[in-house]
Amino acid sequence: MTVTGGTLVITAASPATATAPAADPAARRRAAGRAPGPYRRLFALPGTRGFTAGNLIARLPMGMFGVSAVMMIAGQRGSYALAGAVTATGLAATAVVAPLTARLIDRHGQARIAVPATLIAVLGSLALIACVRSDAPAWTLFASYAATATTPNIGGMSRARWTHLLRDSPEAHHTAMSFEQAADELCFMLGPVLAALLCGVLFPEAGTLAGAALLLTGMLVFTSCRATQPPVSAAPRRGSPLRALGPLLPLFLVTGVVFGSMEVTSIAYLDVQGLGAASGLVLALQAAGSCAAGLLYGTVRARSLKTCVCALAVSMTLPWAAAATGSVTALAGALLLAGMATAPTMVTAMSQVHARTPEGRLNEGMTLAVTAIFAGIAVGAASAGQVVEGAGPTAAYAVPATAALIALVIALTGRSIRRPSDHSRVVRTTTAEDPQ
Repeated sequence: MTVTGGTLVITAASPATATAPAADPAARRRAAGRAPGPYRRLFALPGTRGFTAGNLIARLPMGMFGVSAVMMIAGQRGSYALAGAVTATGLAATAVVAPLTARLIDRHGQARIAVPATLIAVLGSLALIACVRSDAPAWTLFASYAATATTPNIGGMSRARWTHLLRDSPEAHHTAMSFEQAADELCFMLGPVLAALLCGVLFPEAGTLAGAALLLTGMLVFTSCRATQPPVSAAPRRGSPLRALGPLLPLFLVTGVVFGSMEVTSIAYLDVQGLGAASGLVLALQAAGSCAAGLLYGTVRARSLKTCVCALAVSMTLPWAAAATGSVTALAGALLLAGMATAPTMVTAMSQVHARTPEGRLNEGMTLAVTAIFAGIAVGAASAGQVVEGAGPTAAYAVPATAALIALVIALTGRSIRRPSDHSRVVRTTTAEDPQ
């Protein structure tokens, strides 16, 4: 381009010149290096950093409350049986109340329902502390902890926001779901460690108090980000999430059995090896592997659910084989590899939840899936405990391996499991501009 007097002359580049940078491999690498990665593009969207910060703060206590309640009740009342019964009652109450809370959130909006539901849960935690401290009757502990069942599914609400924001971008949606799964693993890895540290170093009630404060603070930050909140549709809600997810819920249930049985079995095995105090660090390797795999999975093309479950079934045999050698180092490596198969399976399965759930009821659908996982965790923990008592911890590793095999059978034989080409479909959320 040159300027001659008052005339601007534009000279077109020759084809060779125009395509030279593209033909230069070094130039292509430099251009690729400047291109933002999938996660950077994800959080460049307006408002995503704000609600993600609140999401992470509120999600951390999800891994704290159970451990904190057990340590507080057992420490003050001297009964692990009572502590276990109270926490089991809380899980049972959550299985009933959580889907109802999620349905209200879908119907009336996140901020309108999540904040008062969180306040009820926080008051339940404070009441539990007061009842334990005042030596109140045992039934008050059950009632107080049951009140915490109103805790909203913060992970489901965050996934619903991503689905609304990325409804026209399946690739970015896959990255967002992978990030959410990695966040789940990170919080459930750090939560118990933080709870045990607070209850052990400070005082028995410290874990519950900190968890309640984090939950309320994170939820207020999350719900204050109104711009990214999915709109509430006035259109009639058709279809049942329970019926739509029917073929998938058994898969989530059996996957929960894998998680619950693996944790109990590993704790028992390490205790027999004289490493009870270090069991948390070894178990953290499984969560770390899942967290890393989740982040990596978000940068590649999603695989079919059958492929992911097949990898899960194979990987869950590794801890069993490692335990048979008697080597804790081998077990740690096997748990790391087993964890790496977990996140892709959960991300892909949750994508099918998104694809199946009727419009306007996404949070309810995801909460049903999470409830099925929690139920499976309870079954898996109880089953593994029975096998540990009867046959020893090494034999108990057969429980998660068998559960993973059952999950593979469900995935392979289920007629309603979506084909690989369907796994990235994103449900479009109705907006004000959409026709009703």
